[in-house]
Amino acid sequence: MSNTEITVVRTGGFGNWVRSQLRNIAPFLTLLFLVVFFSVAKPSSFLTVTNFANILNQVSITAIIAVGLTFVILCAEIDLSVASIANVTGIAVAFFTLQPDYVNIANLPLAGPLAVLIALAVCFALGMFNALGVTLIGIPSFIMTLAMMQIADGMSALFVRGQIAYTVPDIVLTLGSGNIFGVPWIVIVAGLFLLVAHLVLTYTRFGRYVYMVGGNREAAEYSGVNVKFIIGAVLVIGAVCSGVAGMLGVAYFGSAQQNEFGTYLLDAIAAVVVGGTSLFGGRGGIGNTIIGLLVLGVLNNGLDHVQIDPFFKILIRGLILLAALVINVYAQSLRSKAETGTD
Repeated sequence: MSNTEITVVRTGGFGNWVRSQLRNIAPFLTLLFLVVFFSVAKPSSFLTVTNFANILNQVSITAIIAVGLTFVILCAEIDLSVASIANVTGIAVAFFTLQPDYVNIANLPLAGPLAVLIALAVCFALGMFNALGVTLIGIPSFIMTLAMMQIADGMSALFVRGQIAYTVPDIVLTLGSGNIFGVPWIVIVAGLFLLVAHLVLTYTRFGRYVYMVGGNREAAEYSGVNVKFIIGAVLVIGAVCSGVAGMLGVAYFGSAQQNEFGTYLLDAIAAVVVGGTSLFGGRGGIGNTIIGLLVLGVLNNGLDHVQIDPFFKILIRGLILLAALVINVYAQSLRSKAETGTD
């Protein structure tokens, strides 16, 4: 609990503390409500260990993308190119696997690993372009990443030219669609990404700087934090996380094709925001993102079980995201009032 929150409890009572924690409480209550509702509606099919495992499997790709996006949003920035970078990276690893002469003139078995390295270099380079555009040129992240989204989509189109690729390196195939002791590797990878990101944000100097930059950029600069470096770093992190998700997603889906990750931009943003991470930066974290992922996973899975109209399903998801945005803005207003002592 922060000093501001302790002050709220002491001076305004439990009610004011609840309002100050609304951003964290609301997602958990939403998750609890959804679990209870679908458990009552479809107890035989929804409330099972197998179905819970399915939910984890279904949100794994979104989780990896959302990890990088959490860093970005904590800095009060946004990255609209994450899904497009995931798509072009997945296509790149398949393309260079199918074209070994491009990565290995001798056509040795190293072609697969080199394809992975080239694909990672692609997403890293695109993240660097985002970082340079935002920090050196001064382009707002919304505009810069919107342009990058178009650039990455164009690269995807050039790679595939309307075709579909099915071959990926063995390591990508294993991590994207394989299992170990019955547990999908992609769930393990997503869990590791979430764990490492949580440790970085909670226990490292870089993590503290991310919160400082998002909470008060001017104060962070006065404290000696290299704000531009932190912003650039989180944009690169976001791109690399998206690239890894894109490669594993190709194996998960069984093919690489254009616009394969089109829905993942909204899903990743929704997971971070619905979980309670502040759009204004400096508040939230991986714990919030996990709750947001579970909310979306339970919602999508539960709606499939009750066999609701798929178009209505999209509407419900949009309404939940809108509600999360309203709570986010309202919580920020409450926090500002608590800090300034105004009513």
